[in-house]
Amino acid sequence: MSGNEGDTPVVAPGVDTQTQGLDALVGTREITSPDAMEALGEEMGRMLRPGDMVVLTGPLGAGKTTLTRGIGRGLDVRGPIQSPTFVLARTHPSLSDGAPLVHVDAYRLGSAAELDDLDIDFDGSVVIVEWGRGLVDGLREQWWEVELEREWHGRGVDNACGTIAHEADLDADTPRLVKITRHGAPTTLEG
Repeated sequence: MSGNEGDTPVVAPGVDTQTQGLDALVGTREITSPDAMEALGEEMGRMLRPGDMVVLTGPLGAGKTTLTRGIGRGLDVRGPIQSPTFVLARTHPSLSDGAPLVHVDAYRLGSAAELDDLDIDFDGSVVIVEWGRGLVDGLREQWWEVELEREWHGRGVDNACGTIAHEADLDADTPRLVKITRHGAPTTLEG
């Protein structure tokens, strides 16, 4: 999938999101505003099920928490959704009969064992892990990764492996490339 006109997240024609879940959004798209990032998250949230885990990868200011805010809206969980930097993980209970959202900031964690020590209900929750690349292997048989990249000072893409900009240099309206990939074996959604 590639970028799409008007920043409206688009699922390919004929794709049944009820049976494919988040796999329906696998691919790369351009997102040009925080509102569009939140809308993509909301669409993702409507597709995620208990037991799903999503790893968000990208530099400071790339939109990880904005995307998670949209996921929370799509899941209909209690907010506000804020970065869990200082508490490591926040649980947002469902306002309906859905799964809770567990929002994890793994930046200060050194291993998958430390993430596992947080005692998260992976099977009964939708788990979003910021800064989780390299820490989630072995925790779930499958998970999705959302990589957020942004242009920085007109000098190309700034990704998780690139330069981290100073806060004054961050521009919320700079377009982002959002790449969604699935890792591990696909699961069958019951329904």
